[in-house]
Amino acid sequence: MNDQINEKPRSDGTLVEVRDLKKHFPVQAGLLERLMAKRIEYVRAVDGVSFVIHKGEVLGLAGESGSGKTTTGKLVIRLEEPTEGSVKFDGIDLQTLGDEEMRRLRRRMQVIFQDPMASLNPRMTIGQAVGHPLQIHFPEQAGSHREMIYEILDKVGLSPPQFFIDKYAHQISGGQRQRVVIARALVTQPDLVLADEPIAMADVSVRALLLDLMIQLKNEFNLTYLFITHDLATAKYICDRIGIMYLGKLSEVAELREVYSHPLHPYTQALLAAVPVPNPHKRRTQPMPVGEIPDAIHPPSGCRFHPRCPIVRLDHCPKVEPELRELRPGHFVACHYAEQFL
Repeated sequence: MNDQINEKPRSDGTLVEVRDLKKHFPVQAGLLERLMAKRIEYVRAVDGVSFVIHKGEVLGLAGESGSGKTTTGKLVIRLEEPTEGSVKFDGIDLQTLGDEEMRRLRRRMQVIFQDPMASLNPRMTIGQAVGHPLQIHFPEQAGSHREMIYEILDKVGLSPPQFFIDKYAHQISGGQRQRVVIARALVTQPDLVLADEPIAMADVSVRALLLDLMIQLKNEFNLTYLFITHDLATAKYICDRIGIMYLGKLSEVAELREVYSHPLHPYTQALLAAVPVPNPHKRRTQPMPVGEIPDAIHPPSGCRFHPRCPIVRLDHCPKVEPELRELRPGHFVACHYAEQFL
């Protein structure tokens, strides 16, 4: 049994290390179609992704729907099993762990889901929902569970906690439900939190409050976030570094300010151009990419962005897949001709 599972993160600063991660889902088909098919087809949801997450940072994964960012997040905490590649958490290769070892490790990696109403059991009270992880991971502290629930509810802004503990999810507001999901994720004092579009279902009026709360709790509990979003304006508010995903691959990775001030990939430039500007007199001048994100079952050859790219060179881009190259310090981009934007 791995003795590192319940230890705190190692001293070199790397908490998560992802190498050449892939997840291919077989396409569901009818019996006759499966018998007639010459080969099984797969949805290439994640197709060779590598990155690291440092202790205490917020790494964002951004991109259009279907880019593979949520699947990547699930692979990182082993809610999905990878087709290929490896994920190391605090130096521990997750693929080497058995079910019991993985269960013990899950105390240190928790999830804030996108839809709190779907992720909360309607038959459980708020106190039961927040206390359920304590029953799993800290059964020996049963006498302190209620006090621990009160404390975390108070920290996420659900005060007084006595008012909320016996209520059900449908009896509180959407913003309060999202705070409950945050409380449930943090009650075990994890090291890594996967935040999957954590404010997407909240009213616009409370989104900034929830982001402020997540930043406050990150600093207080020394958390590390893997923050998944389709909204670069939200990423700008909370992330330290950001990876731009397109069709299962990373197209650009850098510190947030670097990406915003010097975007080197045409896809990143298009995403930034689509961010609304609170000025009615400013109009978008950069053309948006043509078409939609291609089929992940039959992705384009070469550079996957080439059918929509404004700088495509048809003699090269459809034939050769670009590598993720460091063109500025700490700034990696997968584009054959990104040098023209330096």
